[in-house]
Amino acid sequence: MMQFDLKEIITVGMVLFAVIDIVGSIPIIADLRNKHGHIESEKASLVAGLIMLVFLFIGEDFLSIIGIDVSSFAVAGSFVLFFIALEMILGIRIYRDEEASSASIVPLAFPLIAGAGTMTTLLSLRSQFHTINIVIAIVLNIILVYIVLKLSAKIEKILGKDGLGVIRKAFGVVLLAIAVKLFAANVKGLFV
Repeated sequence: MMQFDLKEIITVGMVLFAVIDIVGSIPIIADLRNKHGHIESEKASLVAGLIMLVFLFIGEDFLSIIGIDVSSFAVAGSFVLFFIALEMILGIRIYRDEEASSASIVPLAFPLIAGAGTMTTLLSLRSQFHTINIVIAIVLNIILVYIVLKLSAKIEKILGKDGLGVIRKAFGVVLLAIAVKLFAANVKGLFV
């Protein structure tokens, strides 16, 4: 069902922006740039966008093949978002990535931009929002990711460590509220 809704696009866009946390990832991006040299912003953005779009459209079918309904996945996703939000707010690391050997695709496009939290969020959002609005929000976020990747060194200098920390914590609180809302909206579906 195609129903363009600007409010949905803004809501989904903000959720994805908080989950992807590309601005909060600038220190990680800087570290990857120092370790691996040049980061291909175009390649990383396109691959991350493609991963998100593919998962948006086939993720639900994949779940049905393995016998999981969207409500169960959305509830599980709300827990993942909850822990990501806790990481952002408290400044702790619950999930640790493996050491990377290249930067543009792994770990930048996947799992940093289009990781488990993003995938979970996409399917959770699909249970509440129209697909066309999610697609538009993905495209807008990928454009923003590309811009941030291109300007990451400048943004890091402008915001400083404290500025990045404030942004990360603010979006962590937003993400925590979204996790609670997703849980409340989908937990009833588990008992039907």
